[in-house]
Amino acid sequence: MIRKPAVAGRFYPADPPELIASLQKHIPFSSKQLKAIGIVVPHAGYEYSGAVAGATYAAVKLPHRFICLCPNHTGLGDPISLMSEGAWETPLGRVEIDTGLAREIVQSSSLVQENPLAHQHEHALEVQIPFLQHLLDNDFSFVPITIGTESYESLVELGKALGAVVKHTSEPVLLISSSDMNHFESAESTLKKDQLAIEKILALDSMGLFEAIHRHNISMCGYGPTIAVIEASHQLGARGAKLVDHTHSGEITGEHSRVVGYAGMVIH
Repeated sequence: MIRKPAVAGRFYPADPPELIASLQKHIPFSSKQLKAIGIVVPHAGYEYSGAVAGATYAAVKLPHRFICLCPNHTGLGDPISLMSEGAWETPLGRVEIDTGLAREIVQSSSLVQENPLAHQHEHALEVQIPFLQHLLDNDFSFVPITIGTESYESLVELGKALGAVVKHTSEPVLLISSSDMNHFESAESTLKKDQLAIEKILALDSMGLFEAIHRHNISMCGYGPTIAVIEASHQLGARGAKLVDHTHSGEITGEHSRVVGYAGMVIH
């Protein structure tokens, strides 16, 4: 199965030269790159969050295998839906799904269901693929997973399963959590709420993040994927985390009364 692009021309340019120019604009040169276990990157339109995403990708040594997790914005599919076969297409070409790794994940947790429908119209992972294609010249494979559950226990179980799978792979695998931060409040409110969530992520405190999200009504859409990545990172011996960048859409639009927050973080 070939998963065709769903948001090319909207979230990022559909024209290949224009897309490459956008990626070159948003990915800075970095002379020092961390050996990372996982990253948290935003998934809005490139004009809004591309600089944060690009800086985050530039900050780490990229392997050639990835597990990419995102929130399920469409409501399609199962609570935790994985796609195990085929390829994803963007204006920069096709990238193969890592079928072997995908099947290991399905076998490792009964919570994970194979369901391509959940991925058909989802933008949150699609926008990440061109960054990897550009930086790795299409030489990589990945496993896409959408998360619709809000169960902390399920997210922890998923994270532990992912950690166990990655721990026994022969090649490095980078975990990617695709998430924007707080949505549609003032810049002042969003920056404060974002900081509460960022502090918990940097502390690798998944329960603290879950509690902060609900106690302070933080509309971070990808907190589920981020909790799973944090838990997997514990299994993989994470020592800490680093904030790469944090901003909001108002810095681009000039409208500060209703913004979306964007943050890039590296777990190492």
